[in-house]
Amino acid sequence: QVQLVESGGGLVQPGGSLRLSCAASGSLFRFYDMGWYRQAPGKARELVATITSGGSTNYADSLKGRFTISRDNAKNTVYLQMNVLKPEDTAVYYCNAHIDDRNDYWGQGTQVTVSS
Repeated sequence: QVQLVESGGGLVQPGGSLRLSCAASGSLFRFYDMGWYRQAPGKARELVATITSGGSTNYADSLKGRFTISRDNAKNTVYLQMNVLKPEDTAVYYCNAHIDDRNDYWGQGTQVTVSS
């Protein structure tokens, strides 16, 4: 069992930046593929970015160039740097840890609101 705790969300003005963090419990973090997903009100949850255990990254096409995912295996933490934020980035952001269907975990989410 892996527990994921997101932090770093909040209210930011358009054009601003935020860095989300997701801290994972346990000693197997380095083996997990990690991801960030988001869900806006009235919409389905969508992929933001993923990073494999080996460090390969993948991004939603619409977010490339503004968002950066990274991980620190020594700290059991995955990050999401978000720049040039737009009102349409407003959502609850969720962290995911995945090895296989039996080992797939979600955090509780952190709210990001982009508004002036």
